Amino acid sequence: MVMYSKLRVLGKEGFQPGKDEPNQAGWISSQLLQLRAQLHSEIGEERNPRGLIIGSWNIKHFDGGAPRLDESFYYIAEIISNFDICTIQEAKSVEAMKKLKKLLGPNWEFFINDSAGTGRGNHERVAFVYNTNKVFFRSLIGELVLSDSEEINGRQFARSPFFAAFQAGWFKFTLYSVHIVQKDKVGQPSRLEEIESVAETLVDRARIENGVQILLGDLNIDHVEDPEHVALTKRGFVVPDIGPTNLSLTKVFDHIAITGPKDMTEFVRAGSFDWRKSVFRDDQAENYKPIATQMAIANNRATPGDDWESKYSSWTSNEMSDHLPVWIEILTDFSDDYLRRTMKLAIDAES
Repeated sequence: MVMYSKLRVLGKEGFQPGKDEPNQAGWISSQLLQLRAQLHSEIGEERNPRGLIIGSWNIKHFDGGAPRLDESFYYIAEIISNFDICTIQEAKSVEAMKKLKKLLGPNWEFFINDSAGTGRGNHERVAFVYNTNKVFFRSLIGELVLSDSEEINGRQFARSPFFAAFQAGWFKFTLYSVHIVQKDKVGQPSRLEEIESVAETLVDRARIENGVQILLGDLNIDHVEDPEHVALTKRGFVVPDIGPTNLSLTKVFDHIAITGPKDMTEFVRAGSFDWRKSVFRDDQAENYKPIATQMAIANNRATPGDDWESKYSSWTSNEMSDHLPVWIEILTDFSDDYLRRTMKLAIDAES
């Protein structure tokens, strides 16, 4: 559960119950109630008690652009709290991750990798954040680095995939979080080459280690018919149909793809979560115009002006993201199967 206690001291005038202004306690509380109801309806209500929910979210410039509103952090934390473990792409700020963890509560931890540097790396980081009551870290973490013979035209990934090994119940798995380049550049590995390379590596590791490898993140794939998507399915990855994940709902940018022994993975369901049904809704544009104006002035940027409605969607993407979070649910308790096999062995031994 997200730590709501600080809501009573938010805003310049402190706790203002029922105050109908963005970024004030009453407003945030009202919006959180709607968001929580949507999350319960779409994710929590049908949750399997033996399941693990793995999430992935490209949170736009988190928080490497203009500072987000306090309320945006509450909404982001509320969404992530419905996952047991989540990877975040574009986690540019370590301080933002610390702020997120504080909101999530003491039973949450996070890892974050080094900055990808300039150029196509765009100073980005990747993070894992997880609920220690549901998942534990298996002491394996790193960045996927290609050997000399595996390099793509003599080069590494633009943003190295970040991986870590975890366990939940009986289920052992390794997550590989990626943010694949969006546009190809002459002399650099292409989007397709990067996806093919990481896919082949994970298939090999799953075979050698006899373990489940999960590739997730922003693969910047436009459509399921594209060769980048086919590169996964033709190598045997299970790729749940999550649907479009950009805000215009036209591109299948974000994926969760699984490879490894089939008897170790029992997939339950998957989806994306469109937070715009509850928070930063289109019908709230006028509510946010005053605070957007204040923020623009504070950051020496152009104020919204008369065409605010056309700018509102872009502004909200900077507060939340230009991607929808995605998730899958996998069963982690194989006790029944284990006991059945044990019972059969006992019966066979007696006969």
